[in-house]
Amino acid sequence: MISVLLAKGMADNTNNQTTDNSSIFTHQVLPYLYIFIGGVGLILNSLAAWIFFRVPSDSGMVIYLKNMVVADLLMLLTIPWRVASEFGLGGWQMRVVVCRYSAVVFYTSMYVGIVLMGLISLERYVKVVGHSCYCTHLLQRVGFAWILALLTWGLLLLSMLPNLVLTSKPADEESSRSCVKLKTQLGKKWHEVSSCFSVALFWATFLLMAFCYISIARHFYKSQRRVKQDNSKVYSKSNRSIFSLLGVFFVCFVPYHICRVSYTLSQSHDSGYTKDTRYILFQIKEMTLFLAALNVCLDPVIYFLMCTRFRESLLKKLPLAGGGLGTRSITIEQSVSKI
Repeated sequence: MISVLLAKGMADNTNNQTTDNSSIFTHQVLPYLYIFIGGVGLILNSLAAWIFFRVPSDSGMVIYLKNMVVADLLMLLTIPWRVASEFGLGGWQMRVVVCRYSAVVFYTSMYVGIVLMGLISLERYVKVVGHSCYCTHLLQRVGFAWILALLTWGLLLLSMLPNLVLTSKPADEESSRSCVKLKTQLGKKWHEVSSCFSVALFWATFLLMAFCYISIARHFYKSQRRVKQDNSKVYSKSNRSIFSLLGVFFVCFVPYHICRVSYTLSQSHDSGYTKDTRYILFQIKEMTLFLAALNVCLDPVIYFLMCTRFRESLLKKLPLAGGGLGTRSITIEQSVSKI
């Protein structure tokens, strides 16, 4: 179905010789998908914020997760602007707002969340596997966690905000169809550099997470062989949590980052890409970007898996938990499944 819509869009795009790479899929299907994840994500992240900001910030992981909630809420704020633009509300001026402001907030929030997930994996690795040393104690200090979180926000803002400032060329209906046409020459260069930097940051974070969580899984496996068989289910559940986190991260972010550099380079007229190739890359970028945005719905699941206090607070508020069943299961796993 999607391939048919894309093929029809390619034919229309070729016949009309427009500079707009949108299709039936991006104009009539994706907006409704964004409305769905926006509604679900708002409910889940509002609940997460309500619970998390009642939890004391007494560990690095809690601090990182709180910052992830803030990043997700900021990302959710950009979805209505995107949907309005795709539906043609606000005219071409709405597309300019999305290019200059909304997109910058979206990408900043997304990469802040990605880096924070890497920091969480490092904190878990140091706590579970790491040997006793100065670095181990430093990474678990609350004050140092706040410094790393603030540095993450600062680094991504420093990388992304120039895209807002340098998207400053006079806009009209034609130029608003492509965000790159609103950028100055320096803005185009900065966009390419910041895109490559963001992609490199993502892959570095992905490798860090893979190393940390695989090391933790191996540590649990070795520990399982030294403890009673009764605890084997606890360790198995912990391992499932680890690979669930990596699975979510892989599904949401890897497809987008495989195609992002090629898409960014294709936006330049002297890139050598054909019109059809630019159209296809745009469609792939839009589909994979939706998967990345889907992360706002899956992050609350990560909070539940990773944070014992979040899990305990949530289960206490569920009528079926009854204050007993949820607490009892959490107590059994506290020493192992804080990942």
